[in-house]
Amino acid sequence: MIQHRTMLKAADNSGAKILQVIHVFGGSKRKFGYIGDILNCVVKQAIPTGQVKESEIVKVVLVRTRKEYKRADGSYVRFSDNAGVVIDTIKDKNPKGTRIFGPIPREIRDKGFAKIASMAVEVV
Repeated sequence: MIQHRTMLKAADNSGAKILQVIHVFGGSKRKFGYIGDILNCVVKQAIPTGQVKESEIVKVVLVRTRKEYKRADGSYVRFSDNAGVVIDTIKDKNPKGTRIFGPIPREIRDKGFAKIASMAVEVV
């Protein structure tokens, strides 16, 4: 459950380190984002040699949340942090970085982010 002004870690090597959510896509009444949702974020901290710079507005797909997520088989999956991957555009769904850090849930692949799932070291 990610909402407006939530701080996220960047789970890729695009150059961003800390991201702040400024919008959850999916309608004007949408308050919370879950795994696989696309968010509009502002880069709060970045490395100086990265592709994205500080105070830049980027599109991010949410890949990990502290709030547990119920799967269709009845099991739950929960992570130790809130993290997202910076993407190019909503239609392309391609990540800006070339590496993905940390575990990624398999729901990411089901929602059309196959490139992110294939680049990840571990798919849970």
